[in-house]
Amino acid sequence: MAEPKKKAKKTMQVWKVYDAKGSALSRKASTCPKCGPGVFMAMHKDRKSCGRCGYTEMAAKK
Repeated sequence: MAEPKKKAKKTMQVWKVYDAKGSALSRKASTCPKCGPGVFMAMHKDRKSCGRCGYTEMAAKK
């Protein structure tokens, strides 16, 4: 029997989360209030969500 094919892992794109100006780094995305610093919230069209704990903040309607 043939072995199942393994999917390639996606690499973390850290350069999209941080902004480097000179010798200082700043975070672009907001952090999760439950998980603490180091865990970023994913930005969606209508909400921000944490992939670790599932915490979600809905955006204000216009």
